[in-house]
Amino acid sequence: MPTSMRTDDPLWPRAGAWIRPLSDGEHEGDFALLGVPAHAHSISPSSADTTPAAVREALFGYSLYSASSDVDLTRVRAVDLGDVSGPDEAGGEERIVSAARDAAARFPLVVALGGDNSITCPLMRGCMDALPGEWGLITIDAHYDVRDGNTNGSPVRRLIEEAGLPGPHVVQIGIGDFSNSPAHALRAHEHGMTVFTRSSLRDSDLAEVATEALRIAGHGGRQVYVDIDVDVCDRAAAPACPSAAPGGLSAHELRYLAGLLSADQRVRAVDITEVDAAADAPDGRTVRLAALIVLEIAAGVALRAPGWRPPEIT
Repeated sequence: MPTSMRTDDPLWPRAGAWIRPLSDGEHEGDFALLGVPAHAHSISPSSADTTPAAVREALFGYSLYSASSDVDLTRVRAVDLGDVSGPDEAGGEERIVSAARDAAARFPLVVALGGDNSITCPLMRGCMDALPGEWGLITIDAHYDVRDGNTNGSPVRRLIEEAGLPGPHVVQIGIGDFSNSPAHALRAHEHGMTVFTRSSLRDSDLAEVATEALRIAGHGGRQVYVDIDVDVCDRAAAPACPSAAPGGLSAHELRYLAGLLSADQRVRAVDITEVDAAADAPDGRTVRLAALIVLEIAAGVALRAPGWRPPEIT
C-alpha cells in the first residue's frame, strides 16, 4: 500500500510496522524475517529478486489480528534481519548459508522471503549447521525439485545428495499433474519421499495431511524445515509465479497449511519462494498472498506451547 494512501489508526496497527529492524547485538524475538533476493538460477526468466521488498511493503496493508483463531500478533516478537547481499553473485550461496546459520542459532523460527526456490538448499544447510541433529523437510510445491544441476528446480535433490537429508523424512504436498516428468517421479520414489499430489488433496482433510507430514518429517524429534513454493497455487491466485498452473491449491488452502505447520515447535525455518513481484497482476494479489503467508506463520507461532523456547545452542 503506497504511503500516501495509508491512514493512521492506533486501534488498527499495521503488520508492516510490527516487524522491526534488529538492533545491534539483539537476540530477542519469536521469529526473524530474512530476505533472500535470488533470481539468476531460475529455469524460467524471473525478477524474484524484487519480491522481498514488495512483500515487506504489502504487509502494511494488513492488521495483526486473526479473527478465526483469535490471535493478536502483537504478542509475537518479530524482527527483520534485512536481505542477504548479492545471493546470485560469486560467494552468494555461502552468504545465504552463513545468514541462515546465524539466524537459526539466535531465533526460534526463521522465515525467509525469496527469491526463487534455489535458496532452499543453502538456507536449510545453514539451519542444519546451526542446529546439529536430525532434520526433515516438508515442501508445499507443485514440483518434485529433483532436477540435475543447481537451479530453482534442484533443491531437494541437492539437500539429499549434498547435505545428507534422508529421503524418507521428506514430505511433498501439492505435487501437480503435467508439471513433472516420470524420471523425476521415479527419483522421488527411489529416495523414499512421501508425496501428496494435488489431486489427492481434494478429498483429504488438510489438518490431517499437515499432521501426517509433521509425523514423517519430524519423526524422532527431528527439526523440520518447510519450503513454501507459491507456484503450488492456482494461477488465478498466483499470477506472479512463473510455473503456477490452473487447478493448483487455493490461496486459502496454502495459507491454512502454512499456519498449521508453523504451529508445531519442531518447525524451525520456513521459506516463501517463486514469487516474481515484477510480474504480478495490477492488484498485487500474489505479493499480497505472500505477505499473508508471513502472517499465517506468525499466527502459528503464537499458538505454540506457552512458554516454549528452543534449547540453548552449546
